[in-house]
Amino acid sequence: MKPALRKVLLCVLFLLAPPALADDGFGVLMGTVMDGESRSVIEGVVVTATSPSLMGERTVVTDENGLYWFPQLPAGLYTLRFEAVPFRPDARDVYVRINTTYRLNVELMPEGMTECVRIVGGSASVPWNPGRIRAGSRSAYSDVVSYTPASPYALAQMPGQYGSGTRVAPPRSGTTEKAFLEMYFQGYGVNPTVETEEERFSTFSVDVDTASYSLARGYLERGVLPDERAVRVEEFVNAFDYGYESGPDVPFAVHVEGFPSPNRPGYHVLHVGLKAREVPRAQRKPSHLIFTIDTSGSMDDPKKLAVVKQALRLLVDALDERDRVSIVTYGPSAWLVLPPTSVLRREVLLSTIDGLAAEGSTNVQAGLDLAYSLASSHMLEGGINRVILCSDGVANNGVTDADGIWARVKDSAARGITLSTVGFGMGHYNDVLLERLSHVGEGNYAYVDRLDEARRIFVQNLTGTFQVVARDVKVQLEFDPRAIARYRLVGYENRILGKEQFTDDAVDAGEVGSGHTVTAIYEVKTRGEWTGGDFATLRLRYKAPEGGSSQEVVKALPSRVLRASYASAAPPTRLSYVAAAFAEKLRASYWMRPLTWEQLSTLFEGVGEPLRNRPEVAELGSLIRKSASLDQRTDRFETIAPVRTMDFDRVPRIE
Repeated sequence: MKPALRKVLLCVLFLLAPPALADDGFGVLMGTVMDGESRSVIEGVVVTATSPSLMGERTVVTDENGLYWFPQLPAGLYTLRFEAVPFRPDARDVYVRINTTYRLNVELMPEGMTECVRIVGGSASVPWNPGRIRAGSRSAYSDVVSYTPASPYALAQMPGQYGSGTRVAPPRSGTTEKAFLEMYFQGYGVNPTVETEEERFSTFSVDVDTASYSLARGYLERGVLPDERAVRVEEFVNAFDYGYESGPDVPFAVHVEGFPSPNRPGYHVLHVGLKAREVPRAQRKPSHLIFTIDTSGSMDDPKKLAVVKQALRLLVDALDERDRVSIVTYGPSAWLVLPPTSVLRREVLLSTIDGLAAEGSTNVQAGLDLAYSLASSHMLEGGINRVILCSDGVANNGVTDADGIWARVKDSAARGITLSTVGFGMGHYNDVLLERLSHVGEGNYAYVDRLDEARRIFVQNLTGTFQVVARDVKVQLEFDPRAIARYRLVGYENRILGKEQFTDDAVDAGEVGSGHTVTAIYEVKTRGEWTGGDFATLRLRYKAPEGGSSQEVVKALPSRVLRASYASAAPPTRLSYVAAAFAEKLRASYWMRPLTWEQLSTLFEGVGEPLRNRPEVAELGSLIRKSASLDQRTDRFETIAPVRTMDFDRVPRIE
């Protein structure tokens, strides 16, 4: 190498990235920022992304490992600017494609150092020439190395080696907790408004999870708005009991009501509620519950392992002589700390729980492998066989390929060993992993932010949490184009199915437990010439708990379920709308812009007594008021589509 070339400073390098949540119709850009002179990582670098594909700009700050992460980037040409004192500001350009992860490492030079030359893949990179860039083209950036992951969930490396590099918000003044660092979420966007003449079928898999609501509550109680990607509307709506009655001789009861939308002129809000049949507690099946508990160092927190132990003590008191409990723990490796033990041996169970302690790294695969082996060798025929993973979701050891663990979990579920996940704590928390595991494992996902939530899951809803009454439950609404011009499903973005998948029994869908309810909110626009009659057909498809072929429930939706006003709808219907609107406000949905926080608070008051005064409903009102006081965000759509001139049928197109 020539002496002159030896002086060239390598400033930027694109590396092959591991799976990093790119499989959602967006791209991901991440990397490390280092001191080009000392080769040490730099914390606190402000990284700003700008692009014609973005409305405004996005900014993150590198963490203590010098890491930054931009998830969910629309395809396009991006300019990244890196700024930190006393380093010279630096800028880099990269073309991002959907479902692709790029790793961009940067070395910053102290002020006064000579200019550096950018080298990519051993040759000088092509300068930015917008005229040479075309959507989907690689000609100008052919030397950029990218990777499209087979699985979007990097169980091992994402939390450990690749941090998010973003501080959602600083801890409250006077505290030292790192509650908002390294929280892993995946956004799924916002469902579009669909023309019925183009597609009249809306199909989705049911979801009875509530973790997103509890997580948001955990943020707000710490005085911070939740990460927008953490908000899943359906989990806010399904966090509340709407008092549905279940039919005595049917597997599901259907409840539907609508009213004019308070925030979207010309549209109706349509509330669709389902309730599964209830199995009396005395008639529930005997169970073998294998608790798989994360005892790694990340769980050594008063709001993590300590709360897990309290929750397990509550559960032991709620079980009876029909039940057995096993406990597996995992840190650097996995241990069987309690073989299948009758609940009648209460003192043994409690002493084992009290002895749990946290240390070491996190090998979730070892824990689940041991738990499933134990469940298989002690299979309770005709009973409930459930692995329950209690963790903060971090997995930094043992798993390098996520596909293997998905296959193990899915195969076990097909044999009757299901998986529920329960998340604990904040800071270094992986919502993505826990939500995905529960989905593949045909169980449910809950988040425990306080002991009352654990009591609700493990005591009050014991039978519903563990005893499945219907598998692969799918919902399909067929809107009559003569009555409905447009519709939008609010939430369920990661549960959407194709029309043909509704009748395909090979397609997995959600599971529903005893007495569980599922509620969905639609926005529908009726045609002006429609004079009444049925406007849609609701179809519900499910399998028996033992499997087999699907059964179907069909209900016509008549115009008489549409009320004249919000006030004339039933209080539970109003409550479901308030919960959905709250979630939409938190995730900054385009369609919720016209509704102010003050107006939402008024709608909450309009839920009416006595429902409004029920403790969990009253708490919703408090969280809405708290959010209103915290929300200092600017409307990112205002410059291109002012609220006063909004088109309530279509999202604006950005040229």
